[in-house]
Amino acid sequence: REPGYGEALRRKAERARKRRLRLQRRKLEARAAEEEEKARAAEREAKIDQWRAKCIQEVEEKNRERELKAAADSVLSEVRKKQADTKRMVDVLRGLEKLRKLRKEAAARKGVCPPPSADEAFENQVESLKTLLKTRTELYEAEERALRVMLEGEQEEERKREMEKKQKKEREKLLQQKLEMDSNLFGDPAEFPLAHLLQPFRDYYLQAEHSVAALIQIRHEWDQYLVPADHPEGSCIPPGWVLPSLPTNDTWATAVR
Repeated sequence: REPGYGEALRRKAERARKRRLRLQRRKLEARAAEEEEKARAAEREAKIDQWRAKCIQEVEEKNRERELKAAADSVLSEVRKKQADTKRMVDVLRGLEKLRKLRKEAAARKGVCPPPSADEAFENQVESLKTLLKTRTELYEAEERALRVMLEGEQEEERKREMEKKQKKEREKLLQQKLEMDSNLFGDPAEFPLAHLLQPFRDYYLQAEHSVAALIQIRHEWDQYLVPADHPEGSCIPPGWVLPSLPTNDTWATAVR
């Protein structure tokens, strides 16, 4: 029965309703922000894990290559040592032959001659040793060639991997330059929605990247104007995008912005 009580009660209820809606909206916004932060954190963790796994893999590959090369070098060193021992044994055998010849000549001057059976036994023993040393020499040379081929293959693989890494860096650098150039020409795509006023121009100038027919048509139109560099009535086609020059006055700068 009090005048205006119903209106005051209605306003109070409306304020309470708005307050509840406001609290609910803040709660939803806080929850969405929390979920977004969790998603960003998970993405960062995934990138960190991927980078860590890549680093670990690279270190393991380098360690395996180093161990393989060290093992190959060790085996190669052992083979060379065996070759040196074999060569030294050959030199010793030659020295024995020369020493026996000198002693035989000295004994002959004194009138002492060894029986033919002794000469035959010595020659047979020497030939047997020469055959054995020759077989070992060929075996060690084959092992050395195999190890050298393996080492050269590893070095070639290492050079190939280095070249692939270098080419990958060059491709990434060229891609980054292209993205920067496209951003300068058409604007940063991350800052503009698809319905932005520059989107039709982007679609027009980049249509050759998505359509072979458009690429052929554009190339045909460009080929009509191919002229030598010293042609008096034209100039050759530039190798890339022709970037716009910087504004020369404030009015132009305002229009560009």
